[in-house]
Amino acid sequence: MSEKVNSVYEKVELCYRQIRSRVEFLPKVAIVLGSGLGALADVIQVVDTVDYADITGFPVSTVDGHKGRFVFGYIEETPVVIMQGRVHFYEGYDISDVVLPIRVMRKLGADILFLTNSAGGLNTMYRPGDFMMITDHISSFMPSPLIGENVEEWGTRFPSMEHVYDVSLCEFIRQAARECNVLLREGTYVQMKGPQYETSAEVRMCQVLGGDAVGMSTAIEAVAGRHMGMRVCGLSCISNMACGISKTPLNHMEVTEVGEKMAPLFRLLVYRAISKMTADIVDAAPQPTRQESAMTSFIVDDM
Repeated sequence: MSEKVNSVYEKVELCYRQIRSRVEFLPKVAIVLGSGLGALADVIQVVDTVDYADITGFPVSTVDGHKGRFVFGYIEETPVVIMQGRVHFYEGYDISDVVLPIRVMRKLGADILFLTNSAGGLNTMYRPGDFMMITDHISSFMPSPLIGENVEEWGTRFPSMEHVYDVSLCEFIRQAARECNVLLREGTYVQMKGPQYETSAEVRMCQVLGGDAVGMSTAIEAVAGRHMGMRVCGLSCISNMACGISKTPLNHMEVTEVGEKMAPLFRLLVYRAISKMTADIVDAAPQPTRQESAMTSFIVDDM
């Protein structure tokens, strides 16, 4: 491997080894929580946590609404690892660092990658507070996380992106939404570089391209996950309508506030969806004995 590729590979390995030295837990589902949606990690059956800042070489979240830690625990009987806060390309990180957490969670054992975000609505049928299941994405405005020499251990040089968002996992989300009586939109997510919000002209461009929601994360994470053989699904909380559609100027506080307002319903939807995925997950390896004293209870909102 070239020096650059070798350094990226070694960084992933270093981060993985540090986490594994502290946590024996073997997750089967990796969940990435977006702006204002981090409360899910506070109510699962927690076994352990690791702050990003305590992992040498690991990128640290700098955005309000992103706590910055891994949470290991259970949703019912499913072992999960949750990223309570992600890192973004606009924070100044190399693209390889932005997707490094995805690669590390795969090495920790996760087979399924459940991505979430807060996004701007492009589809004029949407309203703030809606949930949109991601059925496809447009990542053409971002540098590919696969550029450069390929690490064969991670995946093939030219991975297929057909059905990036796993068809059967999407069906589980639909079923969960019906059970929760949640209106579930379905559409294409467009990732832009940021950190500025899109102009009215850029919003019109994204609409012409077929986008239904727009944001500054997620798509490249899905690409990295697929590259490493993970099954991917995604859910957006429409926090605002995009520029030119919205009647008011956009701001990050609005994004966070809508995410927090919708958090109880979001938690219920994700919880139900992952519960349904459990039967579709390969049986996990034996887990460490769960210590009840180390857990918090999961309370499902009556909605």
